[in-house]
Amino acid sequence: MLFDSSIRKELARSFGATLVVLITVVMTMMLIRTLGQASRGSVAPSDVMLVMGFTVLGQLPTILSLSLFIAVVGTLSRMYRDSEMVIWFSAGRGLMSLLAPLLRFSWPVMLAVAALSLAVWPWANRQVQELKEQYEQRSDVDRIAPGEFQESSNGTRVFFIDKDSPDANAANNIFIATTEPHRETVTSARSARLEVRNGERLALLSDGQRLETLLDKPGLRISEFEEYGTRIGSAAPGDREEAAAKTRDTHELAQSPLPAYRAELGWRLGLAFAVLNFTVLGLALAVVNPRAGRSGSLVFALFAFVVYYNLMTVGQSWIAAGRLGLPSFMLALHGGTLLLGLLLLAARHNHWSPRMLRRGRSAA
Repeated sequence: MLFDSSIRKELARSFGATLVVLITVVMTMMLIRTLGQASRGSVAPSDVMLVMGFTVLGQLPTILSLSLFIAVVGTLSRMYRDSEMVIWFSAGRGLMSLLAPLLRFSWPVMLAVAALSLAVWPWANRQVQELKEQYEQRSDVDRIAPGEFQESSNGTRVFFIDKDSPDANAANNIFIATTEPHRETVTSARSARLEVRNGERLALLSDGQRLETLLDKPGLRISEFEEYGTRIGSAAPGDREEAAAKTRDTHELAQSPLPAYRAELGWRLGLAFAVLNFTVLGLALAVVNPRAGRSGSLVFALFAFVVYYNLMTVGQSWIAAGRLGLPSFMLALHGGTLLLGLLLLAARHNHWSPRMLRRGRSAA
């Protein structure tokens, strides 16, 4: 009882501290990334915190898995370094006896990761996608801030209007620069107003001038106009495009035979299975070599974590391309990793070595 409680208390302290640090790091990275998206016009500046929050929420399964892995490896390595493991071993507790308390500690994390990956992950992705689509579906005029140069949604036009605008549907001192594959145009007008004609949103410019330059021909064409109309969008936004696979609910993925959906389902299920594998691998890899330094096992564990998740990503791409089936991938990667971890654990528990195996084969 003392053995189990002492290990789980130290695991809880290490897990909590690691989780706080990783969440802080991920939130900082996601904030920088979201601010970059807002500067490029992909996200509304007012929605930066919402997008960052939903993104961090979707990354929680990975954060929890890594926190648990680091906590297991760090705690057991510390016990080896301080000779606590020698005391437990001399008391008749083998390495296999550590697996039960580790699993009792990690099963709530497994349930949390399963819930987050299967339910919260698609919901968070859906919220981020909706925020981006609502911002991208605005017309070019809706994007314009008075007194500032603003780029259109497709990047082909730059707008400018005067700060002193009479109302929301009218503006003064208009400037529009348009870049097309074979020509560039600069249009300026004294005033403009918005109208809807036949379902099209039009900007009607009054008392202006238009400069047109053909990129494949020399010369400049100048024209003046009393009224000039340009289409800026439809009166009602079109239907949204089909949501990506990562925004679909898990039960929809399970019912669909599409390779992209099967790949996304394999990723979500893999996040849940990875927690169990990391618990076993953490116990098998936690060892202190005085010649390698105190952090040798932790560095090796982080390398194993990176390799494992990269293999999950590669497997997801293979399933989406139809090169590999979902059951085969789950059995090969997750089942194979669990088997490898158990074999390493059994080898360390029974003190197997290559020399002993050679002696066994020669005796046979």
